[in-house]
Amino acid sequence: MTDRQKEIVRFKISQIKKALSADKREWGGYYRDAGGYRYLQPALYIQLEDYKSALRYFKWFQKNFPDDTGYPIFLFEWTITLFKTGDLKHAGKKAFETFMSNTYLFDKFYNKEFLEFEKWEGSNWEMQETADYLPYLATDSNLLDFSNWLKNFLKSKLFNEGANEFIEIQKQIKILPVGKKRSLLINKEEKLIKLFA
Repeated sequence: MTDRQKEIVRFKISQIKKALSADKREWGGYYRDAGGYRYLQPALYIQLEDYKSALRYFKWFQKNFPDDTGYPIFLFEWTITLFKTGDLKHAGKKAFETFMSNTYLFDKFYNKEFLEFEKWEGSNWEMQETADYLPYLATDSNLLDFSNWLKNFLKSKLFNEGANEFIEIQKQIKILPVGKKRSLLINKEEKLIKLFA
């Protein structure tokens, strides 16, 4: 990336920050962010390879949007950031959250054929089409170390046990009507992330 390109990316970051500040002022100290500006900065920091700033941003995001988990590509960027800043434990947890939010993203990252399952996909974010928008590949020069780590993580016993259980739950939820049994499965699914705590 040339100095001029970096300057353009930094300008974009500053514009997003201004838009978010204006949004907060408009809504009396709260963010509404109907434009989704809160999701844009991590990709820009990754372009700059400024992972410390990306990490600061994710901490800010958690504080200001505590009930917003983000969308799959955002979670993927969070995983990259945690890895690049040396927090492998939380990177693993965030990788599993990423998988739960969209089971196709990692296949897209490694340019593999999508593994398809007859499973419940409760939102558009969980569908295969979302993975088509992933702008990162395992062969990207700035992500080779991350790619190697993630490949090993995805082969781990812990990830595979969690992923298999998640998929089995999703398969059952797809065919069950709304009711107690279905609710219990959704609660069980939400607790899977604790495997990585």
